[in-house]
Amino acid sequence: MLERYEIETFLTLAEELHFGRTAERLRVTTGRISHVVRKLERRIGAPLFERTSRVVRLTPIGAHLAEELRPLVAGIEDAVQRAVDAGRGLTGELRVAYVGESTAPVLLRAVALFTERHPDCVVHVHEAPLATTRSSLRDGSIDVLIASYPFDGMANGPALLHERRVLAVAADHPLAGAESVSLEVLADHPVVQYPAVTSAAFKRDRTPDRTPSGRSVPQGPAGTSFSEMLALVAMGRGVLPVGEQTRHYHARPDLAYVPIRDAPPIRRGPVWLASNTTTRVREFVRAAVDANPAPAA
Repeated sequence: MLERYEIETFLTLAEELHFGRTAERLRVTTGRISHVVRKLERRIGAPLFERTSRVVRLTPIGAHLAEELRPLVAGIEDAVQRAVDAGRGLTGELRVAYVGESTAPVLLRAVALFTERHPDCVVHVHEAPLATTRSSLRDGSIDVLIASYPFDGMANGPALLHERRVLAVAADHPLAGAESVSLEVLADHPVVQYPAVTSAAFKRDRTPDRTPSGRSVPQGPAGTSFSEMLALVAMGRGVLPVGEQTRHYHARPDLAYVPIRDAPPIRRGPVWLASNTTTRVREFVRAAVDANPAPAA
């Protein structure tokens, strides 16, 4: 069996690929790091690192060992944290946020139940600007976000909201009086675009490049926020597929919302950074599911 300090030394060096930085992180000497690595390599019977005066690289055996050890170590740490939480209750702080007014009630119900279950954990609630949702999750300023799917590159919880799609058009647009439209009409009108920082998967879902039959969809101007995108629609610069709740939260005399009869529903739910899957995050997602009964598919 490997000792805990041996595993920690090996995984830290596998991440840093630098003896000096590894020693600094672990608060030991570089000689100590070298000694531990040589000891591990003798035990395994093969080199784990390729070392020169200029570079440190993992060998194939070392890379495979690191890949297998990381989830095991994470599992041990999670198990210990769960035991600690069970012994003294969930504490600390949790930062949660929502995107768009329609997701706020879902988040607030989750916060209420989570707080009831874990009164010693302080929950901070924010509205997340569309342009900074991903960066806020990555830098840790938000732990859990209630947002629309798909949200690629992040862990996603179960969908808590299903919402029909409608097409936002200017009030004087030729489609404004239609009973419903098909996704095929997107090929006939410029489609207002989301900000450049929006994920590619989300853009393909909301503002596709082609209709279901393969017709090209012309791109309209991009907005920096959802409100700005709707303003572009109202100005006649393009149309925009949105969720049907938009007509309630963004009711405007210069806009009309036309049902899209052949579009799949929009799904919304919890999103978080996979590497930030703490006990607090897991418990908040569980509270969000319990507080918001699953919608019909």
